Amino acid sequence: MSVQLLKRQFTVKEYNKMPEVGILKEDERVELIRGEILKMSPVGRHHAACVNRLNRLFSQKLGDRVLVSVQNPVELDDYSEPEPDIALLEIKADFYESGHPQSQDLFLIVEVADSTIKFDREVKVPLYAENNVIEVWLVDINEECLEVYRQPIGSGYKQVQKLERGENLSVQQFPDINIQVDEILG
Repeated sequence: MSVQLLKRQFTVKEYNKMPEVGILKEDERVELIRGEILKMSPVGRHHAACVNRLNRLFSQKLGDRVLVSVQNPVELDDYSEPEPDIALLEIKADFYESGHPQSQDLFLIVEVADSTIKFDREVKVPLYAENNVIEVWLVDINEECLEVYRQPIGSGYKQVQKLERGENLSVQQFPDINIQVDEILG
């Protein structure tokens, strides 16, 4: 006989108050996914280098057209506030001081994965699709490839493409900018 356990889900509002009252530390590496507070994996050197490359690449190629947000929260719904490795945001005068970016503010989310590839692919990518994030890139460090997800539909994406070294792409919203997969993987 299976037993259905009831879980107490946290809202984004409750989650954001936890550091203020000492339940979570301000710098604790956690994120809120579907009402659950999940510990994030430690950042290894390959992961950190890839995030640094992406940050520099997007900053150089897109300049003042976007705000490049590195490992900062995005508020998807009342129960999810992930911290993607990179988010390309619409520029706002207050730099999102008045509230974390939401789906409509996002041009692109990039997740860099080594040990978390299964979680990112099976949990985070569907979560992004459900919340109408128009484009997601999943950098698979171990396989040295890039998965591109576009056109959200339900809990998936209508267009999924796997790119490898030697191939090029552009951010859907900025088709004039050419990026080589090798520039991302190093």
